[in-house]
Amino acid sequence: MMMNKFKLSMLVFALFLCGSMFGQSIEQGKKFMYYERYKSAKDVFQSIVDKEPNNETAIYYLGQAFLGLEDVADAKKLYLEKMAANPNSPLILAGVGEIELMEGKKADARNHFETAISLSGGKSIEVLNAVGHANANPDSKNGDANYAIDVLKRATQIKKFKDPEVLTNLGDAYRKFADGGNAILSYNAALAIDPNYARAIYRSGKVYQTQGVAQEPLYMKFYNEAIAKDPAYAPVYGTLYNYYYNTNVTKAAEYLDKWLANSDDDPKACFYKASMKYAQGLFADAIRNADNCIATEGANPYPNLYGLKALAYNRLGDTLNAKTFYELYFQKQNPDKIGAGDYAAYATILLKFPGNEDKVAELVNKAVELDTLETNKVSYLKSLAQAFDKEGRTLDAAKWYGKVLDVKKNYTNVDIYNTGYAYFRAGQFDSAASKFKLYTEKYPDDIFGYYMEGKSYAGIDTTGELGLAVPYYEKAIEIGEAAPDKSKVKSQLSGAYRYFIEYYYNVKKDQAKSLAYVDKALVLEPTDEQLISNREFISKNDPNAAPKRSNNKK
Repeated sequence: MMMNKFKLSMLVFALFLCGSMFGQSIEQGKKFMYYERYKSAKDVFQSIVDKEPNNETAIYYLGQAFLGLEDVADAKKLYLEKMAANPNSPLILAGVGEIELMEGKKADARNHFETAISLSGGKSIEVLNAVGHANANPDSKNGDANYAIDVLKRATQIKKFKDPEVLTNLGDAYRKFADGGNAILSYNAALAIDPNYARAIYRSGKVYQTQGVAQEPLYMKFYNEAIAKDPAYAPVYGTLYNYYYNTNVTKAAEYLDKWLANSDDDPKACFYKASMKYAQGLFADAIRNADNCIATEGANPYPNLYGLKALAYNRLGDTLNAKTFYELYFQKQNPDKIGAGDYAAYATILLKFPGNEDKVAELVNKAVELDTLETNKVSYLKSLAQAFDKEGRTLDAAKWYGKVLDVKKNYTNVDIYNTGYAYFRAGQFDSAASKFKLYTEKYPDDIFGYYMEGKSYAGIDTTGELGLAVPYYEKAIEIGEAAPDKSKVKSQLSGAYRYFIEYYYNVKKDQAKSLAYVDKALVLEPTDEQLISNREFISKNDPNAAPKRSNNKK
């Protein structure tokens, strides 16, 4: 009897130990997920699923690891197979819903999310977090931020709630909803639970980074704090590598080394190292390194390598190869992974091949639609406008400069000038006048807007008979004559005077006023030969005098 009790005790202990070991493995796998070490996480969860095929937590996180590795196909296969075997598993249903969101099947996804919540009685923090994460994920184009906020808030209200991950996901949902204030509050709440939760600190920095360069001291403070709290948190190094990539190659290389040192081995590492050659201006080396990466990675090399080659060839002036490799990149890359910058860069290359104008416009519009930063949107539009300008296609340039005014919340006088002057050079004087009207409305004390409005209306009313340009040139003269430093307005003031010399002589037949404007112009430019000649001619020829008869007799 004692022997049986001993065997029973050993069995219970073994089962306890086994459960404990698997529990630790799941926690270890989740830790790898936190650090975005998805390959390590996949190995942990795969080993558990191999031993426990119905462990829904391990199945769910194995699918998440696949998604982290950008392997949507295997994640989908896993979730659908496991759902068929266990149709009432809330976590697996949440995973299926996430895949459906990625595929744009929003109604099906919502149905699976709601079923998952219902089956868990609405009381499982893990299930609510899975649903919230799927919708809050910044990379999810189809996620519903409002729904994520609602679901994650419900998780925080469950008794004994203490999970910084849920609150960080809630912060991500607010950030996706463009509510930076509540995002920061959520991240702070996560840190109140765990002050060392680097992901929440890092995400706080991301909020401020989206607000532009002016917030650099603040978001850099958060990034440095995240590193100080947890030097092994790789994502912050990745962000800093990308941040410095175009401005400080040395710092970018430093952060790349730290990023790779704290990450799993990954085919992307080869790409990042090749991209550093590009950043250093070693474009031929970048192409050679990319070719080596492609050769060693087998049948499915990292698609970004083709994009890197396209950019490098473009910088070497080889536009044909640049076009070829961008086309390869677009063929091989997952459409969801093609960024705004990719579309914009390809557009500028494609523009060099006549007949692709419609495609170029489509690409730039796609870039503007995808990008969340105003500065980037403006950059894409200006780049295309400048490319058209360089080719002498001023009307096309004007249209794309004009889109900057639609995108930029606080456009400047230079933005208006670029648009208006391009229309003016294209001979589209009505459009030019309307743009310079924007100029005078926003900068009522600036002579330039009135002067260009006058020139635009003079282009419409070429004889001056209608006097369309008169009020604008008069306003330009009023501002110019009141200016304390005439040298700064000399060009516009002289141009307005010259208009009235001709207007009063030819249209109004007023010799005295015409001469008065000649004299005003000569004060600015006393040695100008044309003005001196004009004065002599107008003085001797009254515009109202009858034409002289010819003395020739027939």
